[in-house]
Amino acid sequence: MKISGVMIPVATPFDPTTGDVDLAGLQANVERWLPTGVHGFVVGGSTGEVVLLDEDELCAAWEAVRDVAPDDLRLVAGTGAESLRATLRLSRKAADLGYDALLVRPPAFYKSAMSPAVVRDHYLAVADAASVPVIVYQVPTRFATLDFPAGLVGELSVHENIVGIKDSRGKLGLVGELLTVVQPGFQVLVGSGSILYAALEAGAVGGILGVANFAPRESALIHSRFVAGDAAGAGAAQELVAPLHNKVVGGMGVAGVKHALDLLGYVGGSPRRPLPALPESRRAEVAGLLADAGLPTSPA
Repeated sequence: MKISGVMIPVATPFDPTTGDVDLAGLQANVERWLPTGVHGFVVGGSTGEVVLLDEDELCAAWEAVRDVAPDDLRLVAGTGAESLRATLRLSRKAADLGYDALLVRPPAFYKSAMSPAVVRDHYLAVADAASVPVIVYQVPTRFATLDFPAGLVGELSVHENIVGIKDSRGKLGLVGELLTVVQPGFQVLVGSGSILYAALEAGAVGGILGVANFAPRESALIHSRFVAGDAAGAGAAQELVAPLHNKVVGGMGVAGVKHALDLLGYVGGSPRRPLPALPESRRAEVAGLLADAGLPTSPA
């Protein structure tokens, strides 16, 4: 399965009154993203606040996105959980709903027990049982997660149902290290919108980019121009996207992404507690960054 291109790890909007997942708002966002050139959607990632969602909410979000996404765009479900049992259950549900692939984060609560051998066996069990391809998720290391040794990823790349990795550490050198140890055909995606162009040059095939929530067209252009051989055009798009990733996604997190969505007329809203909303003191900064990138904001 090819997983190249730019995919959006969709933010999850919540009803401001009930706190429930705003499925209509989620679908409205997806419909606005359709003509932007992105290659698919990841439902249940870090930007989507997956660890704050109940299982039934996650499944409802999968269904909502599936119902409005066309067949030619890729659908990836975030199905990682702390137990193998729960990961397998979620993976079956996502496959039954028609998702094309699974993005599986590692179990990390009992971090000291998660040796490379234990993590390897966990992923092999998921891949053996899954009816659709598995993408390993190297979660940003600023979160509570594991940092995969390159050798472990190399071992996992041998499995025919593990087709790639999303590396969200944001360091080009680590991407290059992965590319030297994985099997031919194993696909590396990045999670950092600031290094996509350089990662493509190194041999990565695309990205699952939080910044693509609010700069989807610009993010997709980095990949499409690179593939077309337009190095100057790809570099220009990268220069526009990098500050948005570094300062909004990296510097403000989910709250910054959601405020940017609100400013651009999408459905963003506040994160689910205990995550705080973006402080008022930083909101003008987001507006200024969007203006600098030429992204038109909507009146408040």
